[in-house]
Amino acid sequence: MTEFTADRPLRQRSGLSWQLSHLSWPEFRHQPWRHLTALLAVVLGVALAFSVQLINDSALSEFSAAVRSVNGQPDFELRAQRGGFDETIYARVANDPRVALASPMIELDTNGWNSAGQRVPVRVVGIDPLLAVQLSADLMPQLADNDGVGRRNRLFDPEAVYLNADARRRLSMPERSDDADRSVKLQAGVELLDLPVRGSVAAGGPPLVVMDIAGAQQRFGWLGRLSRIDIRLVPGADRQALLRELALPAGVRAATPAESAQRVSNVSRAYRVNLTVLALVALFTGAFLVFSILSLSVAKRLPQLALLGVLGLSANERLRLVLAESALLGVIGSLCGLALGTGLAALALRLLAGDLGGGYFPGLTPALQFSPVAALIYGCLGVAAAMIGGWLPARIARDMAPAQAIKGMGAADRPSHRSSLGPALLLAGVAMAFAPPIAGLPLAAYAAVALLLLGGIVSVPSGVATLLGGVATPRNPLVLLAIQRSRHQRHTATIAVAGVVASLALAVALTVMVASFRDSVTQWLDTVLPADLYARTAASAAADTAYLPTGLAAAVAMLSGVERVETQRVTQVQIAADQASVALIARPLADPARRLPLVGDLMPVGDGETAAYVSEAMVSLYGAQLGSAFMLPLPDGRRVPVRIAGIWRDYARQGGAVLLADVDFERLTGDRRINDLAIWLTPDASLGAVQDGIRQLVAEPTTPSPSSTSPSGKVPDLIEFASVSEIRALSLRIFDRSFAVTYWLQAVAIGIGLFGIAASFSAQVLARRKEFGLLAHLGLTRRQVLTLVAVEGAVWTAVGTLLGLLLGIAVSVILVKVVNPQSFHWTMDLVLPAWRLAALCLGVMAAGTFTAWIAARAAAGRDLAVSVKEDW
Repeated sequence: MTEFTADRPLRQRSGLSWQLSHLSWPEFRHQPWRHLTALLAVVLGVALAFSVQLINDSALSEFSAAVRSVNGQPDFELRAQRGGFDETIYARVANDPRVALASPMIELDTNGWNSAGQRVPVRVVGIDPLLAVQLSADLMPQLADNDGVGRRNRLFDPEAVYLNADARRRLSMPERSDDADRSVKLQAGVELLDLPVRGSVAAGGPPLVVMDIAGAQQRFGWLGRLSRIDIRLVPGADRQALLRELALPAGVRAATPAESAQRVSNVSRAYRVNLTVLALVALFTGAFLVFSILSLSVAKRLPQLALLGVLGLSANERLRLVLAESALLGVIGSLCGLALGTGLAALALRLLAGDLGGGYFPGLTPALQFSPVAALIYGCLGVAAAMIGGWLPARIARDMAPAQAIKGMGAADRPSHRSSLGPALLLAGVAMAFAPPIAGLPLAAYAAVALLLLGGIVSVPSGVATLLGGVATPRNPLVLLAIQRSRHQRHTATIAVAGVVASLALAVALTVMVASFRDSVTQWLDTVLPADLYARTAASAAADTAYLPTGLAAAVAMLSGVERVETQRVTQVQIAADQASVALIARPLADPARRLPLVGDLMPVGDGETAAYVSEAMVSLYGAQLGSAFMLPLPDGRRVPVRIAGIWRDYARQGGAVLLADVDFERLTGDRRINDLAIWLTPDASLGAVQDGIRQLVAEPTTPSPSSTSPSGKVPDLIEFASVSEIRALSLRIFDRSFAVTYWLQAVAIGIGLFGIAASFSAQVLARRKEFGLLAHLGLTRRQVLTLVAVEGAVWTAVGTLLGLLLGIAVSVILVKVVNPQSFHWTMDLVLPAWRLAALCLGVMAAGTFTAWIAARAAAGRDLAVSVKEDW
């Protein structure tokens, strides 16, 4: 062993690196699994948060690149609602001398069908090749080399289509130079178009089909209409003056090419932030595990640190040593977490295609894009979490009295001089919960949750005193001794119970939030799905190109086994350029109070007014208050006044939805098309027979030709059926899969809390060996001493469980009533799952008691009576 002399104190002979290698490293080698557990907590917290950041950044970047390749590089675009605008506007724009180039386009969503007869959502873009090449080079068709004669003429073939790479892959059409005799099947209404493939386009992103604008107008019913006009101005031209003089119709506006990417970024921002915060919960709980591990490590090394103090290691150097250990854990854990997070992000992008369950980036398969800035931020967060966890153990090492600690005398339980800090933090958390969102995000609500958790932890000693103050004096001496010690040494409970309070509070909050959301979704499904069978021909994105025949509803109502039929029309309108499209829904509304999941009462509508029923998102995003007048945009670009007659919950559309009676929608738009059928069956109806009858009705007017069949001979099914039980099961399955990560976080939080209480009790047993030795001299057996520690563990765990339960319910109220409405613009009813919470609390109490007993058994394994003789 190295010799130390009085004239050469320890701090002069060794630096921090020597202390870490000679003092900290032996402790790590002696208890590797314990320290690896703390390291793993940091690794998981950093990995989860960093992987979420990488996935979202990669998806957003890929989406922006795809938008740029489709939109090209014009100075600006003229756009309208999804229904487009009159193509005569193009002549006015193109002939203006300030316009150097104007390229007309059509954009629409529909369904394609691959060789296996599977539906593939695709976007169809109609272009004028001679004009688009100068503004949107990635959309320029690249002709296949299959014959040489008439090749240029095929560029203007109105039937020819050109596919991007993702469309080729998903439509079972691999890249090759010869596309002769190959075709793609696209849906228009209930008709299946069979269009020849003549080449490819370089545009990236989701499946894209490019064709001549005249062919797109004719085949998809867009004659006389355009979706947009890309405009490049002559140098020096004034865009605002041009727009004023053009006097464009209402609903036609100038837009930037990057508007779509910015809109998706804005809409998905709350989802991305919530995912990141949820991932950081693991890092937050990991700090408590680091705290518990280092507390135990310091407790075991108190005699060693005391000897070093006598030999010249100052209090501040002891503080720096423990902080350096926690920082080292943080650095190693962060580096491993960044590597693991990168791997998780790459795997998620490959398996989940960057969507993360939010539905914001459908069809994208982005490549991983590593961000050094994000890596630095999350690496620093990991180090900071570890150092926060090591701060209190470092202070214990600094504040100990070496002369007493070297004799095995632990520091007395000193009362806190900041007893008001806990209630102050709790009150600040409650006040922050009432703050409005910041930049559209519930940042104040997240701060409120953090303040409540910190305030609850700081209030543990006061809570122990309050709860144990009213306990009657027990007759059992062991129980009496345990309660009295817990009451008078209540500040020590902060170390033992803090992890349980924090982890149980998070687990309770997540349990209540998920239960509340699931119960609200279940009730919502009961209201919005009253029929027995549902039929549709397209998802909402393709609702304007894939629709059912007008007279189908009447024909279905005549089928055997059908009691009655209701129709639904769904389209999309854009209210704000920076927000997602709003769903415009039309269906029969004879009794809105019964057929809608209303929030509040209905408002009467005056004669001559059109009643509109809006989702909660419309109130938050556009101020559509109950009873107010609202200018509703229609698909053709016109805006009409409606009266808000009711507000309803809609968990399917975060961007908002407006519901009109079908008669009002048809009167305003003249659109009689339908997308969905709700079918009530008679008691003796055969579900399969009704479905076959509807398929036959759909196929009769547009019987597919032999060329419309797949290579296997199967005719694609242009209509989808789902029973109410299937829709309910699928919806709840998607819900449970979306919240699967919360269950994992609950398990991690509880595990960290129990491991923390084990480490804390182990540390206390080490510090109390002389106390146990004295009890042994007084006649207590080792079993009774262990029982005493187990009772103390039960008392403190029970107090921590009660505090954690109350704190968790308070946090859940903020999550349910503040975070969700501010993030996703919908509300839900607070549900407290009593049996689940009771089982969770009882499990924590039982596990905490058993964990304390195991820790005491392991730490007090030597002869207790001998320990009282130990003296330096």
